[in-house]
Amino acid sequence: ARTRRTLCGWRLGLAAGQREVGARTRAVSVRLAGRGRPSVGGSLARSLACCRRVGGPSLSPHAGRAGGGAMALMEKRSPGKVLLDDTVPLRCVIEASQNLQSHTEYIIRVQRGVSAENSWQIIRRYSDFDILNSNLQISGLTLPLPPKKLIGNMDREFIAERQSGLQNYLNFIITQHVLSSCELVKKFLDPTNYSSNYTEIALQQVSMFFRSEPNWEVVEPLKEMGWRFRKRHLLIKSKDQPKERQVLSWADLGPDMFLCDKDLQSAMKLLPSWSHPYIYPVTFATASESSGLVIRMYNDKGTLRDYICKAKPKDCFMKKYCSPKKIQGLDLQQIKLFGRQILEVLKFLHEKRIPYGHLHASNVMIDGDACKLLDIENSFLGLPSYYRPYYTQSRKINTTEAIDVYCFGHVLYEMTYGKPPDSVPVDSFPSASSSHIVSVLQSILSAEAWKASMPTIAQLLETPLFLDVLLNAEKPQIKIPSKLKEALKAAKECMEKRLNEEQKAIHRHKRLARAQSHHGSEEEKKKRKILARKKSKQSLTENEVDNSAKINHSNNANSGSGASSPLTSPSSPTPPSTAVSSIPAAPALPPSHKLEVPLPSESTPLANGTGRGALLSSIQSFKKGHLKPATTRDHNMPTIK
Repeated sequence: ARTRRTLCGWRLGLAAGQREVGARTRAVSVRLAGRGRPSVGGSLARSLACCRRVGGPSLSPHAGRAGGGAMALMEKRSPGKVLLDDTVPLRCVIEASQNLQSHTEYIIRVQRGVSAENSWQIIRRYSDFDILNSNLQISGLTLPLPPKKLIGNMDREFIAERQSGLQNYLNFIITQHVLSSCELVKKFLDPTNYSSNYTEIALQQVSMFFRSEPNWEVVEPLKEMGWRFRKRHLLIKSKDQPKERQVLSWADLGPDMFLCDKDLQSAMKLLPSWSHPYIYPVTFATASESSGLVIRMYNDKGTLRDYICKAKPKDCFMKKYCSPKKIQGLDLQQIKLFGRQILEVLKFLHEKRIPYGHLHASNVMIDGDACKLLDIENSFLGLPSYYRPYYTQSRKINTTEAIDVYCFGHVLYEMTYGKPPDSVPVDSFPSASSSHIVSVLQSILSAEAWKASMPTIAQLLETPLFLDVLLNAEKPQIKIPSKLKEALKAAKECMEKRLNEEQKAIHRHKRLARAQSHHGSEEEKKKRKILARKKSKQSLTENEVDNSAKINHSNNANSGSGASSPLTSPSSPTPPSTAVSSIPAAPALPPSHKLEVPLPSESTPLANGTGRGALLSSIQSFKKGHLKPATTRDHNMPTIK
């Protein structure tokens, strides 16, 4: 009884502490949305301290460990990482619908990847689709949602028509790369895995960082500035330099994180010390067992994609890039200069055995006349690539260098035409300002390139498009300990192994789908019917030939046995033998006279055998259709003359 009372008191205290923490966290979120000041750190710190006083668990669902100073990013927790790959596409089919009292529910089967075992069912009403559609209007796309209907919306025909329209709506969403990867769509299709509030989680972790680093202040959160919903951005400033704005990025560890905790900490600590003319500098970086945090200077000009789409850097990712109002490709000199700079930094990273794989136009910062790569730490944190759903379809893109080359092809396409390709591989390329651009794109994004292999970075640098470009001779300064080099090499091999396994699974699924589609096609069904008819006719012909051969063989055997067997004359009865015979013996015949018995001629059995075989063959070949109608004359009737 005493134990039960103790446990009951502990549970009540835990519930009270969690309610207080939730209330304070929501209040902090509201203040941040209104551009609140750095009271976020102290408020959340007091809330977390209150939760620890009542003996409650940590609020964050992720792992971490304690540390001093800037390393106190998170408290002691069980180690772990996010094993779910958010880039794996979701497929959905509306299987059925059910009518309730006043509405209709649609049963949707959702599948992640190519494995049918990794699927589940969700139930959605039309109102759920309408809410999702309203939230996606920020993209600027015309979404094909079926219209509402107030009267007659429970008719069977209307429900079937609406179900077909909702299926088309889902198909349109999942084929749009930006829409299918956004948080709204993920939560709609997979509420189990995406039910967390990632903004609150990020605010909790960042507030704990501010508690140990009081020199930083939050200016405003940058809502959905990037495409990753597990990665949040905050605009911050330093108390020493309040006019300078910097961007804080926080992200969970991803499924490709294969570094141990010590090597991850070492790699993140080295980032601020690295200096390269085409890598955007890092002010501060740290990591825990479940997440990473990086601070960089804020750039008003934005990224390469912002420059192409004429977008504001702070706007939402979907608003900027789904349907940009103004797009403009770069001129030839900019394409050559920026392309050469990107290739040079990629070559340098691979020489230093630093995996990247995260090249896209939003990860290239425009700094004057130079392009500088962002998010070098993504490979350390194990985050999946933006273009991973594309290059997993080709088994030839199976190394980190091939991934970077493929991503460079996308960037070059956007720099040339002002928009990403509609589909990959690309069947035909529009005309460009230089034929060398088209030749480079064909070597990367064409169907022939997917069947063959990607060119290397060194080969791209030797092409006429980039060969004559002169660059700044500033020497990069990057030092990596030998032990960390070996750890990065091992992590790179693990990334490539996971990629190859996923590509093999997709390849097997494609082969099976092609076989099933080919087997079930109408043309194939006709071919199978024709082949079955030919086989049946052939089997009947063979049976007829076999039967006739057997009959002829039996007839020949019968005729042969009759000709060869010797004919014997009937023997006279042997008289009983006695010792003394009173009857004299018959006289012997003279030698010149022989017993002449008439032998049957050989032509008789042969003629009989041939006639029998002809009769049997005529019976077998008899067909009723060949009979002619005959007229009969009845002579029994009396005739009148």
